[in-house]
Amino acid sequence: MKIGFAGLGVMGGPMARHLVQAGHQVSGFNRSPDKARAWSTATGGRYAATVAEAADGAELLILCVGNDDDVRQVVAEALPHLADGAVIVDHTTTSARVAREMAALAAGQGRTFIDAPVSGGQAGAENGQLSVMAGGDATALARVEPTLMAFSKAVKHMGPSGSGQLTKMVNQIAIAGVVQGLAEAVHFAEVAGLDTNAAYEAISRGAAQSWQMDNRWKTMAEGKFDFGFAVDWMRKDLGLVLDEARTNGAHLSLTALVDQFYSEVQSMGGARWDTSSLAARLQDRSPKH
Repeated sequence: MKIGFAGLGVMGGPMARHLVQAGHQVSGFNRSPDKARAWSTATGGRYAATVAEAADGAELLILCVGNDDDVRQVVAEALPHLADGAVIVDHTTTSARVAREMAALAAGQGRTFIDAPVSGGQAGAENGQLSVMAGGDATALARVEPTLMAFSKAVKHMGPSGSGQLTKMVNQIAIAGVVQGLAEAVHFAEVAGLDTNAAYEAISRGAAQSWQMDNRWKTMAEGKFDFGFAVDWMRKDLGLVLDEARTNGAHLSLTALVDQFYSEVQSMGGARWDTSSLAARLQDRSPKH
């Protein structure tokens, strides 16, 4: 396919690379031109200096940008330049509201907008193993799904526009609770004088096992957080979750509390630390022996 790709950061860059490797004609745009040029040189993809240039004649436009306003801006700039009947797939984590707005805007100009946030983090993007949760027109999604599989292990249609973003909110709620529980477990093991590696071996094959435990227990215990999905981005996502909950009436007391804990991590200088840095605020409170 002829594809425009907007947003070549830690997630978008490798996703766009997988598309080039799969044989697609990809034009990549990034607000930092140097990053787009470096991506083009490394992958063989085409450098686009503007959104309009990336979108020019594209059958598929993929977004992986920062927030609601970024999505609004890119879509508005791209729509007049896309091929007739083109599909826009937005992998940004945004509000469900903006997904519905963009779907209506695109439909008014003969295009289709699909909200399709992802889970799997930077490692999933690098390895082509992302999980995609999508909202919008099922027929349009089916048309582009084989292309999205270049960087995905699963694509799930969740319902009408906005449903993909709502599902990503469910994902972030679950992660927030699990990471906080894991941080407290590591903290308790340390304060109790247990060997944390031995504790992991004892419990990781039972009901407590999780992806977070398998991938973050050791680094939590070692106080290593300079990697992974940044606290700033998690707070953005949890802000979207809590805004939606105020609208739909969901009770998210734990999620709101963990969001406050992440604000404490930010104040500790951990804005770019991995989400597992919830452990850092507990380590800072550990009894001194």
